[in-house]
Amino acid sequence: MTEVRTGAQSAPGELKGALLGFVEELKGFRQDIEKKLNAQDERMSMFERKTAFRARSPLSTEAAPEVPHQKAFNAYLRSGDDSGMRGLTVEEKGLVTSAEGGFLAAPQVTENVRSVLAAGGTMRALANVVTVDAATYDVLIDRDDLETGWATEEAAAETDAGGVERVTIALHELSAMPKASQRLLDDAAFDVETWLAERIADKFARAESSAFLIGDGVGKPFGIMKSFFDESGVGSITSVGEFRTGKAAAFDEATAAEKLIDMVYALHARHRANATFMMSSKTAAAVRKLKDGEGRFIWADSLAAGEPARLLGYPIMLCEDMPEIAADSRSILFGDMKAAYTIVERPELRVLRDPFSAKPHVLFYATKRVGGGLVDGRAVKAMKFGA
Repeated sequence: MTEVRTGAQSAPGELKGALLGFVEELKGFRQDIEKKLNAQDERMSMFERKTAFRARSPLSTEAAPEVPHQKAFNAYLRSGDDSGMRGLTVEEKGLVTSAEGGFLAAPQVTENVRSVLAAGGTMRALANVVTVDAATYDVLIDRDDLETGWATEEAAAETDAGGVERVTIALHELSAMPKASQRLLDDAAFDVETWLAERIADKFARAESSAFLIGDGVGKPFGIMKSFFDESGVGSITSVGEFRTGKAAAFDEATAAEKLIDMVYALHARHRANATFMMSSKTAAAVRKLKDGEGRFIWADSLAAGEPARLLGYPIMLCEDMPEIAADSRSILFGDMKAAYTIVERPELRVLRDPFSAKPHVLFYATKRVGGGLVDGRAVKAMKFGA
C-alpha cells in the first residue's frame, strides 16, 4: 500500500517537470524564429529603401559615337596620346586628318565653340549661316521681282523669265593657338576641353567679327563694309545704297532724324520687316542724343529684360568692329542682314597639339574653314558721315 501511494504521487511531478521543459524549449524556438524574421524584415526594408531612392538608370537605346571620341580626344589633349583617335569615326568621318594636320575636335568642343560664336554681338548673330563640305558656296539671287500673271481658261498668262545672278563665296582658314602648361594639363580637376573651347571661341569671335565687316577678301572673308556703295541710295545686288548726314564726321542736328528716317524707308518693305541697326558703342552714344522735330528722343530703351534697344522702332545691335564716326565714315548699317550677307563654314574643327615650340608650355593649333560675302546689297543701307 505504501509503495503504491509513493509511485502515484511521483508521476505528476515528473509530468509537470517535462511540461515545463517543453514550454521553455518552445519559448526558445519562438524567440529564434522571431529573431530570424526580424533580421529578414530588416534586410527587406534596406533593399526596398535602396531600390526606392537609388533607382537604376534606364539603359540608353541610342548610340553615342562621341563618347569614345571624347575620351580619346581628352587623352590626346592631356598627354599627346593619339592612339585612341586612330580608327574612330564620327558620322562616318575619320578623325585623323594627317593630310591637313591634327585631329578633329570632340563634337562637344565643336558645338561649344559654335554656340559662343553665334551668341556674340557680331555679324554672325544676324547673317545667314550655311554649313558646307566644299571649298566654295554659290548663291543664286534674283535680279528682279519674279513676274506673275493671272491665267484663265481661254488664255494663259505669259510672263518674262526673271534673271538670276550667281554669287560665289570662298572659304578661308581661320586659326587660333591657345597655350597651357603641361602641369595644368596633368591636373585631373582641370576641365581641359571646356578651357580649350572657350579660348578658341574667344579668338575666333574677334577675328570673324572684324573680317565679316572690313575683311578685304584676301585670305579672309569679304566684309560688308568693303562692298561698293551707291551714292543714290538705291543699291543693287553687288552694291549698298548709302545716305549722307550732310556734315563731315558728325550729324547735322537740324536734319539728323530726317536722314535716318529716309534711310529706313528707302529699304524695301520685305527687308524692312526683319531689319536691324548696327553701330559701335561710340556711335550709339551720338545717336542717343538725337531728337525729332517735337523734341522727343528717337532712341528708345527696351522695357523688357533681354530685349535690344530700338531706334525708330527697329532693334539695335552694338558691334564694336563697326567704324567709329569720322570724316566720310560709314558708321551705321540698317537692313535685313540675313538676306544681305551669307556666312559659309565647314562643320569640323581641327586641333593639333604642339608640345615642342613653346616649352614648357603646350600649344594647341586650332583651325576651321569659314567664308563670307555680300549676296544682296538691296537688303541693307548705310549712313555716311559726310557732306
